[in-house]
Amino acid sequence: MQNIFIFDTTLRDGEQSPGVSLNVKEKIAIAKQLARLGVDCIEAGFPIASQGDFEAVRAVSQSVEGPIIAALARAGETDIKRAWEAVKGAQKPRIHTFIATSPIHMKHKLKKSPEEVLKSAVNAVMYARSLTEDVEFSAEDAFRSDISFLCEVFEAVIAAGAKTINIPDTVGYATPWEFGEFIKTIREKVPNINQAVVSVHCHNDLGLAVANSLAAVINGATQGEVTVNGIGERAGNASLEELVMALYTRRNYLKADTRINKEEIYRTSKLVSSLTGMVIQPNKAIVGKNAFLHESGIHQDGVLKERETYEIMNPAMIGITGNNIFLGKHSGRHAFKMHLKGLGYDLEGEELDKVFRSFKELCDNKKEVSDEDIIALIDTEALKGPEKYQFSYLTVSTGTNITATATIGVTIDGVLHEKAAVARGPIDATFAAINSVADQEFKLEEFKINAVTSGRDALGEVVVKVSYRGRTFTGRGVSVNILESSARAYLNAINRALNVTNKVQSTNNIAEGM
Repeated sequence: MQNIFIFDTTLRDGEQSPGVSLNVKEKIAIAKQLARLGVDCIEAGFPIASQGDFEAVRAVSQSVEGPIIAALARAGETDIKRAWEAVKGAQKPRIHTFIATSPIHMKHKLKKSPEEVLKSAVNAVMYARSLTEDVEFSAEDAFRSDISFLCEVFEAVIAAGAKTINIPDTVGYATPWEFGEFIKTIREKVPNINQAVVSVHCHNDLGLAVANSLAAVINGATQGEVTVNGIGERAGNASLEELVMALYTRRNYLKADTRINKEEIYRTSKLVSSLTGMVIQPNKAIVGKNAFLHESGIHQDGVLKERETYEIMNPAMIGITGNNIFLGKHSGRHAFKMHLKGLGYDLEGEELDKVFRSFKELCDNKKEVSDEDIIALIDTEALKGPEKYQFSYLTVSTGTNITATATIGVTIDGVLHEKAAVARGPIDATFAAINSVADQEFKLEEFKINAVTSGRDALGEVVVKVSYRGRTFTGRGVSVNILESSARAYLNAINRALNVTNKVQSTNNIAEGM
């Protein structure tokens, strides 16, 4: 049984999804969960992109043990040196350098000849190898490259010291039959290919990223580059949970599997969805809420008699269970802390106190508090970045025949600021009042409401996308009061916007990604 390495790029390619902007705490939380999940490598970011990205990669490198921690770098000494500075504190650091090899990219983007690209690739790998033994090289837009030239590049970078060569379908153009043959041909034509791990990074523009990755595995690839929930540029990447469970479920046919701790899949999916604000579609394979539901009477009858009649996977295997422990207002701080550890959170001091206070407040408004409620609280409260604007209170007057009036109280630097606004609806009035406090124009682009759990007293989760200075920022808020959730989400987005735009940005452009 061939072991397939799982290279997770949720924190790099996944964060390039429009509207996604994670703070350092959130990136560390996701990275630690990925470590619990058992991924082989975490690509923590692209350090040259900005000071914030550099700091996040360095923080992940210093905080997370187990997986390899990789940093992305273009094929140039400045990028590579910056990447190394960010990951050198990791238990197992990797530099991941890349350059485009397709005619269209070389001509229009790089404005370099094939000879110049080959030289740049080799020099980049040699320099990276002088800093660390673990170097990965990616040929951006590999599938649309001339295969003879591509093989020449791979042979040269392996000779220069690359331990992994990555073959991306950057624009999601391939079909499984073509891509499998493509990988097979590269393995046959690169004489030193057995000295490196063969990796693939497939995009999902035609909905074929996982299928292409499986075709690559059948033809000798031993590393899959994926993101949780398949997030990423445009239509996203190969989905971690889909690739992992496809390999496991069909392992007897594919003769391959992974070392992933499958019981952590669902928790990881929910965490990434929560922190990125990217809601999982109900019919999403493996982790969608409908993935293991049966409405048809024939299906229900079959499952009741024998689960495997209509389920090829056991939902408990990926961490979906009906055995949540319910805590209440009489639960103590120590019991609460121990329960959090069982959920994968190790909170101490001020962070624990903050979440425990929120938990007690929730208990006053909700009869039973489940694990889902607690996770929502932690993901919202404990992982916040710096907050210039802090929610204090909200009063709303509304009805079917009156204009809505909202009064918001926001604490800024210890001082309470109060503003009121009127609008046709209570949400609109609330957001207008917040804009008045901020004295800046933030524009609402998207608004979503979701119930964290079932029941009339369920926590209401609101996810908003707000535009500011040409960029979009995601905010999230939870409360049993949906108007309060909305206000908290809007303030969260504003705080994120200010935290990002107030940082000194590097003049380097963010790479398009593999």
